[in-house]
Amino acid sequence: MDKIPVKDIDSNKTDADEIVRGMYDSGGFVAKKVGVGVNILEEMFKDEDAVNFLSFPSCIVSTGTRGVIKELVKRKLVDVIITTCGTWDHDISRVYADYYHGRFDMDDRKLWAERTHREGNVLIPHENHGVILEEKIEPILQELWDSGVKEISTHEFTWELGKHLEKEKNKEDSIIYWAWKNKIPFFVPGPTDGTVGSNLWMFYESHRDFKVNLFKDEHYLNNIVLDAKKTGALMIGGGISKHHTIWWNQFRGGLDYAVYITTAPEWDGSLSGARVREGISWGKVRGDAKYITIEGDATTLLPLMIPSVIERLK
Repeated sequence: MDKIPVKDIDSNKTDADEIVRGMYDSGGFVAKKVGVGVNILEEMFKDEDAVNFLSFPSCIVSTGTRGVIKELVKRKLVDVIITTCGTWDHDISRVYADYYHGRFDMDDRKLWAERTHREGNVLIPHENHGVILEEKIEPILQELWDSGVKEISTHEFTWELGKHLEKEKNKEDSIIYWAWKNKIPFFVPGPTDGTVGSNLWMFYESHRDFKVNLFKDEHYLNNIVLDAKKTGALMIGGGISKHHTIWWNQFRGGLDYAVYITTAPEWDGSLSGARVREGISWGKVRGDAKYITIEGDATTLLPLMIPSVIERLK
């Protein structure tokens, strides 16, 4: 085994990439894993043969980490996005209105009386979320219906949402806008599990011929995976978005690169807690893949890791 000495982190370094390199050299615990993860992402993003997936849950889109995700999409560093319905919700809502700072220990009964929702320590006024989405989504669906569209996949619907943001002042803050602008496929395998999904259902109630075609999404994903020479994934959190990413990649023998960030424990057997190495037993990650599981909060780690990668790619 190579004897690589542990080095102290230099707190005078302020550049993100210098900090991450120092974390790697520190040799210690999660800091070292962050350094390894950035090294893998750098190689993955530079590999012209790799089709790169990005999966994440919607909760981080209600925070400022949305800007980090947006930058990956704007810079075309990822080729496929798989996420949850709430990403539609939060990304669109925040184009039109603000979310606010809160605390984890606030009185939720009082917040309910004030028609304010709490997501962790983020506050979301009802009028800045549910009301806005009802106002914005129904006209888009009606326009599609009137033009003869009675069946749509989630990736097609996402691009329609992005196209309709073209005229908005804050469009460039939007993940969805850049996915449409850069023609990056954006899949929501659980489309009814959120506010936009409820709006899709409500439209169906008065337009019974209207359908969301998930199999069209799966057909598209199948082609992407089987046509890829290599695949890589940055997976944030677990749930359906992570599983859909690794599930489809098993049909080509697994991911070649995988960086996973999670706060979940492994011992409960959950998908969110499952380390990347477990995916090897299913063929979802190749045995010779370059991979790492980083334990920590993505809202803390991504604002450090992604600027470091971007600096290297320059």
